[in-house]
Amino acid sequence: MLRFGTDGVRGVAYTEVTTEYVAALGRAAAQVLGGGNWLVGRDPRESSFDLAGSLASGLVDGGADVTLTDVLPTPAVAYWAARHDRPAAMVTASHNPYHDNGVKIFGPGGVKLSDEVERSIEAALAASVKPDEGWYSYEHATELVDDYIDHLTAMFEPGALGGLRVVLDCANGSMSEIAERPFLALGAMVSVIHAAPDGRNINDACGATSPGSLCAAVIEQEAHLGLAFDGDGDRVIAVDEHGDVVDGDRLIALAALQLRDEGRLYNDTVVVTVMSNLGFRRAMQAAGIKVIETAVGDRYVLEALDAGGFSVGGEQSGHIIYRDLATTGDGLLAGLRLAASLVQRATSLAELAEAVMNTFPQVLVNVRVAVRHPGIASELADEIALAELALGGEGRVLVRASGTEPLIRVMVEAATEELARRTAASLATVVLDRFG
Repeated sequence: MLRFGTDGVRGVAYTEVTTEYVAALGRAAAQVLGGGNWLVGRDPRESSFDLAGSLASGLVDGGADVTLTDVLPTPAVAYWAARHDRPAAMVTASHNPYHDNGVKIFGPGGVKLSDEVERSIEAALAASVKPDEGWYSYEHATELVDDYIDHLTAMFEPGALGGLRVVLDCANGSMSEIAERPFLALGAMVSVIHAAPDGRNINDACGATSPGSLCAAVIEQEAHLGLAFDGDGDRVIAVDEHGDVVDGDRLIALAALQLRDEGRLYNDTVVVTVMSNLGFRRAMQAAGIKVIETAVGDRYVLEALDAGGFSVGGEQSGHIIYRDLATTGDGLLAGLRLAASLVQRATSLAELAEAVMNTFPQVLVNVRVAVRHPGIASELADEIALAELALGGEGRVLVRASGTEPLIRVMVEAATEELARRTAASLATVVLDRFG
């Protein structure tokens, strides 16, 4: 049985994430979270239609009243759940290739599930019998999308993006027919690339995980800004006017400083995961902003935001959560706020990104292992301590198990890239020899 990872359930479509499995998952989710009206959205990968239908059937069998829609971005599904205070689900494998798929479940109010609730669903799933065929309604997402776009544009003054040239990379995913609308409504000049999903090209050499073609397009079109979303639209990575990538760490740092200047950064605090660069932490310290650190996964960031009532947080990968404005990472919202800040400040993204922080060279090595080792950091505590000692206080080592795959991720930050690579390679060899 698949288990919940850092962001829902995910695996190979039809072999791991089967129609039977997601139907049973839907039945278990309805039993734990309650019936009533559920929304089920999906991304455009070729397996999503079948899996969304099966999930909806299982939810109905568990006592829910389900509305199944066509393609939606994850933030729009979360927005619906927040607006109606109902649970919802999204069939997507996010930034993964087309042959994977999965399910993200939101509790009533559009929030990600806690570990306790996920364990309850897994227990109900283990005891579940095969669901009956459930009957659900199907609706085109037009009205829901319109509400979501109106919700976003209402946050800004009319013409807030006037004069800005923007290129949007939609990853051939859920943002393909949506992303340009609020930018156009707010006065930007917009060009869109990778917005023709065919079921198999989602995240294929495009989007937030592969922004190379966006970098080239920004330069070619002499744009002020490029924004790359992932397959389900809850991540965003930026590209400046020179074609250089601006990652999530810098975007979160800019967001925190912008909110502080607006007097809206509660308790002068920002929330990030253990993967955020050491340079981010030092930049926030210099700015007088406290950093709270969580485990990897945007749901852990969200839990910390809610626990402290904080305003903003996110992940280096591009999940950015404006907690006062949304219940989950929203690439479109984060991109709009970034774009508006450029116009308001009459400056360039390159200038802002360069000034906000100095990035320590960071090397990440993924080591495939036979089975997951959630306690890997404890098992390699001595080796990690020696590696950090060798960095002389000018670096950081993080060894952790992937939340979704049988991988051990070895991350090293150091004063030089060569030192980071050497240290990461040495630790990766230890992992491979012991656990590979």
